[in-house]
Amino acid sequence: MFIPRWQVEWQSIDHNQSQISITPASTGMNPVIHQGTGKTLPYRYYAIPVFILLLLGLADTGYLIYSHYRNYTDISFSSFCALTKAINCDTVSQSPWSILLGLPLAIWGLFSYLLYLIIFLAASRRTKGSESLWHLLFLLGLLYSIASIYLGYVSATKVKAYCLLCLASYGISFSLCYYAWIIRRRFCADSFWRGVKQGTNYLLNSWTLTGSILCLVATLFFLKANLPRYWEYTLPPPSKTAAQGLTAEGNPWIGAEDGEITIHEYMDYLCFQCRKMHLFLRRLIAEHPGKIKLIHHHYPMDHEFNPIVVPEPFHAGAGKMAMIAIYAASKGKFWEMNDELYTIAQGKESFDTRTLGEKTDFTAGELAAASQHPQIREVLLYDIRQGMKLGITGTPSYVIDGKVYEGSMPGEILQKIMK
Repeated sequence: MFIPRWQVEWQSIDHNQSQISITPASTGMNPVIHQGTGKTLPYRYYAIPVFILLLLGLADTGYLIYSHYRNYTDISFSSFCALTKAINCDTVSQSPWSILLGLPLAIWGLFSYLLYLIIFLAASRRTKGSESLWHLLFLLGLLYSIASIYLGYVSATKVKAYCLLCLASYGISFSLCYYAWIIRRRFCADSFWRGVKQGTNYLLNSWTLTGSILCLVATLFFLKANLPRYWEYTLPPPSKTAAQGLTAEGNPWIGAEDGEITIHEYMDYLCFQCRKMHLFLRRLIAEHPGKIKLIHHHYPMDHEFNPIVVPEPFHAGAGKMAMIAIYAASKGKFWEMNDELYTIAQGKESFDTRTLGEKTDFTAGELAAASQHPQIREVLLYDIRQGMKLGITGTPSYVIDGKVYEGSMPGEILQKIMK
């Protein structure tokens, strides 16, 4: 239970005894306890920081939802915290680990903070028995902290990049757990598990609190059922949308053989922006079939194949994926393989030639052999050398009329295509 609204003062008499005086708080404030030199501040000094933390958490996850959406729907978007390869919110948003159970992870974070806020507001009413809700809030904070540790592990080992706003959210979760622990220790008399039981009973017996939580859960299920899956996309079948072939140098092209604009793309199958831009260009080709000739060049940012540009481990496996695509091009199936490789790169699973072969009518053996073939490797290295001569240091990159554009293409070129 909460300590009554009394002011308790300890006055030292000598080294062997103390005198306790209990007097009503004249100001109507929450209790202040003095014991020797230690002090317990009034309840509001602990509750207000919790409320501020929740507001920060809601703002943080709100921006992460916005950033996640823009990353998948806007080809030119870059968040303010995309600073380096290691500190990059966009890299985290673009990874398959940003989706959990069919919803962006940031949405789960937003609803987690809303759940905490609902219970916090009920606990702050300070009605009979409401203090036991702090045991539930401590339990929630503990669960959020464990989830934060796991997500930090995923960022370090799977995504290999950190999001500053995600790190801020982890800090908020740890702080909520700490404040709930402090409040239940200083203002609640019950043991933890007894407090959890009483808090659960209070929650179930409060129609307002239970109804609010049920509305929150219903909203979450509604979003899960109705939110467009903007993070998933499919490429239009190349055989049905435009002509295709090989250039004199052996590079695959798609679109118009004598198009108004010829675009040379230098791409990496493990590059999210490459997937997004390729989807955009393929749609442009489908909508304007007589204007664009898109010529593909491989430029994997894989240290095994491109060590001068990428001296440290990065996008491991992208080079072998490019070799498989080169083999598919020799069999007249480049664009089908190209699309499937981009699709595989979206998932969390490791690269698997057996699964890839089943989806593209190749055997696992021939794809595995292609990824080791020395002549195919030389074809890939030729593409990489050509890109290096052009000064390309990242993907996606585009060469139009001899000019290199890294990351995206200028608006005037896109406007010319869409006229």
